[in-house]
Amino acid sequence: MNNIVIITGGSRGLGAATALACARRGLGVIITYNSNPTAAADVVDKIKADGGKAVALELDVTDTTTFPAFATSVSSTLQETWGRTDFDHLVNNAGYGLYNPIATVTEEQFDGLFRVHLKGPFFLTQTLLPLIADGGQIVNLVSATSRVATIGVAPYASFKGGLEVLTRYMAKEFGDRRIRANSIAPGAIRTELGGGLNDEFEAQLAGRTALGRVGEPEEVGGVIASLLSDDNRWINAQSIEVSGGFDI
Repeated sequence: MNNIVIITGGSRGLGAATALACARRGLGVIITYNSNPTAAADVVDKIKADGGKAVALELDVTDTTTFPAFATSVSSTLQETWGRTDFDHLVNNAGYGLYNPIATVTEEQFDGLFRVHLKGPFFLTQTLLPLIADGGQIVNLVSATSRVATIGVAPYASFKGGLEVLTRYMAKEFGDRRIRANSIAPGAIRTELGGGLNDEFEAQLAGRTALGRVGEPEEVGGVIASLLSDDNRWINAQSIEVSGGFDI
């Protein structure tokens, strides 16, 4: 029986790369999207073209009132597509960036980042926990900016730091069900987060990275897919930075 993973924000960037990497390892994949069903369908089509199974479901991670209905959709999808009543892994990836110094961040911007990067993953995990199979795993996407103070991302980094702490608590509280919880902290990656990279910004980030370049989404997605495998079953309650050596 193949394992099944749910990846939030799986229509682009790190989420899409993770979905493709997991499918290549034989996992069944459920991705979520918020505003771009076409991009999500493209990811699903790529997985199916390679012989895998995938489904895209709509989800707004910032709206906790929709989580019970989402769990019902997940249950139906699991039964209809895989003949199962549970799934194995949850990757809390959905999010967005904001580049504003502390002096100019509005309360609305602050609250939005809080909902998507900390409150959403907390309550989505809580809602889906009864559907996660014993022995499964939760992976939370955090950030190297929680380790390296970077001007302009204080709220984002703060909530990612909170999610990193929450990951350890998940590992502790879910341990009786043998559910592992780990976090992945990407460094500078070529994605659309925060508006993406221009040549000047990319050169600046590459200069701060020991390997002399920014990373690619596939290099993070591959790590997440590997972490979900039984080869790494003794890794628990850890934050693993995937940054090529950012600001070391």
